[in-house]
Amino acid sequence: MRRAGIDVTTTNEVGLRSADDQTHFQFACAEGRVIVTRDTDFLRFGREDSDHPGIVFYSAHDSLREIIEGLILIYEALDPGEMCGHIEYL
Repeated sequence: MRRAGIDVTTTNEVGLRSADDQTHFQFACAEGRVIVTRDTDFLRFGREDSDHPGIVFYSAHDSLREIIEGLILIYEALDPGEMCGHIEYL
């Protein structure tokens, strides 16, 4: 993702590796970062609170290549305003 010029962070980089899902969601909202996950709890959070910067959900059967290609496509097709409150499925 970084090679494609996309600004990303990881849970390890921001010290949230052992944090609960709600803490991750709050961090993403505070920082204006789209969440990329396969954890269905975030789908619930996104439905309950539409004031979030966006969620991209992928499934366990998606390959890393498919995930990265899908994320790059989303990045190129949607601006940050269009992702706000939106859940995109890969």
